Amino acid sequence: MTRPYRILVLCTGNRCRSQMAQGWLRHFAQAAQYPCEVLSAGTAPKGVHPLAIRVMAQAGVDISDHRSKHLDEYADQDFDAVVTVCGRAHDACPVWTGSSGVGGEASETIHQPFEDPDKPGLSEQELLPIFYKVRDEIRDWAERFIAQQCGATVPGAGAAR
Repeated sequence: MTRPYRILVLCTGNRCRSQMAQGWLRHFAQAAQYPCEVLSAGTAPKGVHPLAIRVMAQAGVDISDHRSKHLDEYADQDFDAVVTVCGRAHDACPVWTGSSGVGGEASETIHQPFEDPDKPGLSEQELLPIFYKVRDEIRDWAERFIAQQCGATVPGAGAAR
């Protein structure tokens, strides 16, 4: 039996963007019946943002059971793709080579930055449009990414909009 394609999504806080990306990538992989394991972590985990959970649920993707994890939880594990979704995680991300004890092997490292929707000092009403925008940008990227990996159109992808 072939092992699933393994993806690790990294962000600084493992709070918003990486959690939403993990949810969307899993969603589209399941829709395409593509064997895929998607995990996420952060360089300085801060807990999953409640608005990330809410806006994803509104799009039909449940991430309420996600938790913030430090990237050390996945040290020495192998991934087919390591995706950084913020500049700080990209700059701080260890090279996933397996030789330094910092991380396992990755066949591909991808930097796909998205705006941080968590803006301290803004009200929930001010934050929601930013969360929706970032959620939808991540959705569009994740749909394309999974389609490229499995070599087909993701069935029903537009329904999650």
